[in-house]
Amino acid sequence: MRFTVAIVGRPNVGKSTFFNRLIGHRKSIVDDISGVTRDRIYDIAEWNGKQFYVIDTGGFVAHSQDVFEKEIRRQVELAIEESSAIVYMVDVLTGITDLDEFVAGLLRKVNKKKFLVVNKVDNHERLLMAQEFWSLGFDQLYPVSAITGSGTGELLDDLATLIPPEEIIPEDLPKFAIVGQPNVGKSSLINALLGEERNMVTEIAGTTRDPIHSEYNKFGKRFMLIDTAGIRKKARVSEDLEFYSVMRAIKSIEEADVCFLVIDATLGLEMQDMELFSLIIKRNKGLVFLVNKWDLIKKETNTAVQFEKQIKEKIAPFTDVPILFISALEKQRVFQAIETGLQVFENRNRKITTSKLNDIMLEAINKIPPPSYRNHLIKIKYITQIEKEYPLFAFFSNYPDEIKGNYKHYLENQLRANFRFTGSPIRMLFKEK
Repeated sequence: MRFTVAIVGRPNVGKSTFFNRLIGHRKSIVDDISGVTRDRIYDIAEWNGKQFYVIDTGGFVAHSQDVFEKEIRRQVELAIEESSAIVYMVDVLTGITDLDEFVAGLLRKVNKKKFLVVNKVDNHERLLMAQEFWSLGFDQLYPVSAITGSGTGELLDDLATLIPPEEIIPEDLPKFAIVGQPNVGKSSLINALLGEERNMVTEIAGTTRDPIHSEYNKFGKRFMLIDTAGIRKKARVSEDLEFYSVMRAIKSIEEADVCFLVIDATLGLEMQDMELFSLIIKRNKGLVFLVNKWDLIKKETNTAVQFEKQIKEKIAPFTDVPILFISALEKQRVFQAIETGLQVFENRNRKITTSKLNDIMLEAINKIPPPSYRNHLIKIKYITQIEKEYPLFAFFSNYPDEIKGNYKHYLENQLRANFRFTGSPIRMLFKEK
């Protein structure tokens, strides 16, 4: 198990601010409202040449019947269970509360290295105030300011001594983002794939706010899964929190290699799904459509063939994309989705040699040449693939600006017919030779 540090504590002590400081950028949502961080958020931190995972957890609320607070408590317990060390954060300004005592009692039963961190200590007076937290019974106390970073160096030095020196986190793993509207079953899909309740699932739309990274390492396959906040229409984004969630979901698309666009089989492909589709294609990401809740559809009224045809009519001209019909709840074809995603990742990274590219494409061009321009023959003399993380081809011509859209579609279709690029957008440049 990779070395993992979980940050726990009651709400509003500054856990997410501290998490953002450790990883070096703003990832967890920070807000004055209790319960902003709901799921466990993962990222990689580095100190003294050593890398480790950090988990930001929701604010721990004991014995609450609120649906989110109950889920937060469960998520914190899961984070404690899977962590190698625990950072227990308290707030110097409020002093020791009953909830702090409760969490401390819970942590004392955990046989793992624990670090008591007193946050918001940014002057000498607060440093003196922090001393009362020794009564919680921990071996060491670290007064810090998560906002300014003061005091964090000593804590990280002590943390780094626990990390095995050979611990290296690969950065070249394929990244798959699970995107879609709220309540289409994204988190249920992740849980089905990982075989555990990694992400929070409730009947309330928008439960997932932050993107959540989970490593998949089973059956000889290894990659990162990114669950994102459900993306709604702009008019429906009323909360600041949801606004930031949507921004992070879009950022997850930017980060991903392949996006699984999950749509609800009972609703079909809606306008907001089309917006997501356009966003993924514009960002040159691989794409797999996952039609979830297929177990709820009466097959005599709507077959998979009909449903697929309807989708491809809406997304034309880019129809060379896999469409799978799944049920995350019943675990139907969810692992086939992984196989398909890995194939799309391979397709997106496919490199064609220049000689093979010219042999095949010039023959197709000679068979159907581009329409002439003002009685001048347009000739494409040379094609090469440009080194990029997605398929990008340069066509050299005597009149590059006069090659029309219809002929460009013909060239793209020839590339797809002769080389396997299913699920990946293809980009073409036309340059003067």
